[in-house]
Amino acid sequence: MIKLKSQLEIEKMREAGKITAGALEAAREVIKPGITTNQIDTVIRKYIESHGAKPSFLGYAGFPASACISVNDEVIHGIPDSRHLIDGDIVKVDVGAYYKGFHGDSARTFFCGEVSEKAKDIERVCRESFFAGIAKAVPGARLGDVSAAIQEYVESNGYSVVKEYVGHGIGEKLHESPDVPNYGKAGRGVRLSEGMTLAIEPMINAGDAGVYVLANEWTVVTRDHSLSAHYENTILVTANGPEILTKI
Repeated sequence: MIKLKSQLEIEKMREAGKITAGALEAAREVIKPGITTNQIDTVIRKYIESHGAKPSFLGYAGFPASACISVNDEVIHGIPDSRHLIDGDIVKVDVGAYYKGFHGDSARTFFCGEVSEKAKDIERVCRESFFAGIAKAVPGARLGDVSAAIQEYVESNGYSVVKEYVGHGIGEKLHESPDVPNYGKAGRGVRLSEGMTLAIEPMINAGDAGVYVLANEWTVVTRDHSLSAHYENTILVTANGPEILTKI
């Protein structure tokens, strides 16, 4: 069942979203050659907790960290560890914050030092595909309109869409109905209504769309080890167009 949010619930989600966005900015500020992904995770956890919230991901289904940090060919669900970032890495940081009973969820692809033009381009296309998608997130539209717009933008720029993992509804639970694929056909799927809150998150690869999960049972990597990018925000469907809740 899809739960439409009341004005009071939306205000709480705005607060959770603001903390989520701030945690991502805190991560952005420390990403540089030599830092470990564990250290980035610590910065994120301290930021979230210092604002009276809890990391949504910590312990979720057994996940051992406060953020998913995925590097280069890692798509999502990277487990922070003692690895040191090096110049040229692209770093996907996915963060959730739980505050006053509601979750925010957001992800970015950051650059460590000087990265390749290919890395810059895949980040750009991933980010812009998100905005192409949410432009369709208006009351009365179909969820497939959002999904199809993301897929069309990504593929028209020469990249592939990861299909095994999708966006989702969000609110009192981190993952709610409906699923939000980054591919599909316009005119299909559930009809969007005011008060829906969705975590829309394109995940795209520079090469083939195929992915697999590492032996740690979490980290998803590209099958051909090409670069991957991830971009996500929690949005609210309103009569005046989509509102991004995960912003400072």
